[in-house]
Amino acid sequence: MTIHILHVSGTHCPSCKILIEDILGEQPDVARVNVDLAKQVVTIEGDISDDAEQIASRFSALLTPHNYRLTTEREVSATGHGTTLLAVLIGAVVLALFVLLQRSGLLNLGFEGGLTPSTAFMIGVVASLSTCLAVVGGLVLSLSARIAKDVSSVRPFLFFHVGRMSGFAVLGGVLGVIGAGLSLSGGVATVLGIVAALVMIMLGFNLLDIFHFARRFQLVLPKGIFDRLSAIEGGFLAPFLVGMGTFFLPCGFTQAMQIAALSSGSFMDGLSIMGMFALGTLPMLALLSFGSFSFAQSRFAPLFFKTAGVVVIGFGCFALSASLASLGYIRPLFNI
Repeated sequence: MTIHILHVSGTHCPSCKILIEDILGEQPDVARVNVDLAKQVVTIEGDISDDAEQIASRFSALLTPHNYRLTTEREVSATGHGTTLLAVLIGAVVLALFVLLQRSGLLNLGFEGGLTPSTAFMIGVVASLSTCLAVVGGLVLSLSARIAKDVSSVRPFLFFHVGRMSGFAVLGGVLGVIGAGLSLSGGVATVLGIVAALVMIMLGFNLLDIFHFARRFQLVLPKGIFDRLSAIEGGFLAPFLVGMGTFFLPCGFTQAMQIAALSSGSFMDGLSIMGMFALGTLPMLALLSFGSFSFAQSRFAPLFFKTAGVVVIGFGCFALSASLASLGYIRPLFNI
């Protein structure tokens, strides 16, 4: 039994850890895999006779479709600071446009009174193009492929997406009811709003890929949830159940929306927030299911991911400022 420690690039959230460990753990000569997101290393234990370079090359071939890469030495990003600077500039322009539209009354992001369904939809669109939802998309494909013996069939994928949409909506409503049942005071609801904002900001920094320590502070659900979803046997409703189960996968965007749904305090508000978020992610996940589309492999992907990170940080800051304003600590950013 040998142990090899390799560096990994392309990781952003706990879903990355789950997917990498699942893919490498299926190899016959691998006994155990552990991914450390903060250190960006993968520890592989097993009866492997290859040297480190060969292992990195062989396993990277398995991970490349999901935009990960294993190396014996830590890689320095080829995109450099130039791409980050350009992303910051583009993101700042996008955020400035949102602010102008918000102040003019043409757009209501809803940050001053809790996230609106339209804001949740926009965050869903951004999330679906980010590496984090792209990774969940990879889980979508792997789970669906295990369920459907005939991968050319449309039914498993259709059932999966219907299950995902309905699951997010209904469970979002349940979170709203739980929030109402807890009789959340204005102060508690505001604190939940602050938590949701901080989750978004942390996720944005992870997309920027400049502060690796930020990965230590993400909310993480047990890997057992994914394992149980993977263990569901084939059946007519299995794809539907797996689709519903993705509500519990550890995605930062989803967690932020779940907190917003909880703080909404009503079934319909929670349903609309989570339902619109899921609807925003649908187009890209549908392309992943039916067209094997992988934006992560595009040469524009690094710039887009970093720009998305800036926009998400901005959204998080808007939400944070609204929560602090409701507590009377600062003046409202938006007065409409």
